[in-house]
Amino acid sequence: MQGQQTSTLALAVFSAVLGSLQFGYSLGVINAPQKVIEQHYGRSLGVLPEEPLLLSENGTETEKREVHPSVVMYWSLSVSIFSIGGVVSSFLVGFIGDLRGRVKGMLMVNVLAVVAGLLMVMAKMWKPHVMVIAGRCVMGFYCGLSSGLVPMYIGEIAPMAYRGALGTLHQLATVTGILLSQVLGLEFLLGNDYYWPLLLGLSGAPAVLQSLLLPLCPESPRYLYIKRDMVEEAKKSLRRLKGEYDPSADLEEMRREKEEVEKEAQVSIAVLVRSSLYRQQLFVALMMHLSQQLSGINAIFYYSTAIFERAGVTQPVYATIGVGVINTVFTMVSVALVDRAGRRTLTLIGLGGMCICAVAMTVGLVYLSVYSWMSYVSMSAIFLFVCFFEIGPGPIPWFIVAELFSQGPRPAAIALAGCTNWTSNFIIGMTFPYIEALCGSYVFILFAVLLFGFTVFTYLRVPETKGKTFEEIAATGFGTGTGTGTGTSTELEQLKSDSHA
Repeated sequence: MQGQQTSTLALAVFSAVLGSLQFGYSLGVINAPQKVIEQHYGRSLGVLPEEPLLLSENGTETEKREVHPSVVMYWSLSVSIFSIGGVVSSFLVGFIGDLRGRVKGMLMVNVLAVVAGLLMVMAKMWKPHVMVIAGRCVMGFYCGLSSGLVPMYIGEIAPMAYRGALGTLHQLATVTGILLSQVLGLEFLLGNDYYWPLLLGLSGAPAVLQSLLLPLCPESPRYLYIKRDMVEEAKKSLRRLKGEYDPSADLEEMRREKEEVEKEAQVSIAVLVRSSLYRQQLFVALMMHLSQQLSGINAIFYYSTAIFERAGVTQPVYATIGVGVINTVFTMVSVALVDRAGRRTLTLIGLGGMCICAVAMTVGLVYLSVYSWMSYVSMSAIFLFVCFFEIGPGPIPWFIVAELFSQGPRPAAIALAGCTNWTSNFIIGMTFPYIEALCGSYVFILFAVLLFGFTVFTYLRVPETKGKTFEEIAATGFGTGTGTGTGTSTELEQLKSDSHA
């Protein structure tokens, strides 16, 4: 008997994904008030006069000014320091998760989020550029840890039948956070000269609520049983999560995995990279995260406002929010489909659809000056691109890493995948403006080529993990994505015989 879904499971998942909501909010919040914050930077640096920024009714500057190079530098650092913090801290996910457990790990790192929020909310009290950069750096450090701990915890407490849907909630909460930041960043709400520090500081608010709720949540039974050898506590945790049922089947699966872990020994990041035993799983995991960031999704968001303006949209900020709404809605679609259609199928559909949309986007941009109706082709391609991204390539890489690895190498694999994701995010964010300037209207052809390659890779190498235990997934033959009996038995023999992983 698998047990029933309980209110405790719902509370645990909700509490965990508050960290993902905060991650998404922090990703999106810096964009809307850019002009306002640049004004404050300029006044603080002494390169602009001491006067408030005047905005017209539609939220644009009434008087255009050249942005001072020092302001550009500090603004760029304010944006990019977030990713740098994430890259650094993502290496510590496994250590924090194993130190005191997944729940206490999430609780500990909330201190960083609160400190970051306070630094930003008090930005006007000292030098705004220093306060914002410091706050964004600390928040990036927090998000690098949170974006690994949340999928790890949810992946370990979720029942097998709902593991995909619950794992997708990390991405749903992230895009909801992005949408929330876009809405609150509107000029007539918080994205103005007076309230922008509050807008940035609110990025620490979910951490306060999460800190109140996490003590009510059970620790991961897999962590208790496998890492701490606390069998009775693991039973209690299972019953709290699944209700009154016979947990012997779940405990037996954990016992088998624990035996494998004891043979595998503790796997560090360095050992994981060197070991031939995990090479195929690791290659698949890292390629999944690269396909997410190198798909061009961030470039789409970067370019969408300009395309909407060229299409004659008078308030492009609202069209961009519309993209955010679609982002959220189609992540919900993924939640509903991921345990029915499967991870591999949805990833293939998503990457293939994005590839076609990138080609359509290029055609629309190239012929925009010839045919005015091509602007609608470009807009449609943006919306569809986002839809396909959230069906598969957006949410699935975050939780499939936890599914591909057993308990021994799992924390190290999640840390390495997270670092890959953050690093590629940073690279795209820093280089896209230069690539766009070099390639012009043909910039999305580059992403189309990458997407085609990722689609082929997914078809050939990514296995289906739907409805399989962690042990069965670890024993999958990675050659075709479906596995064979011979491949399964061979991999199991390797796992059982290897004692130096």
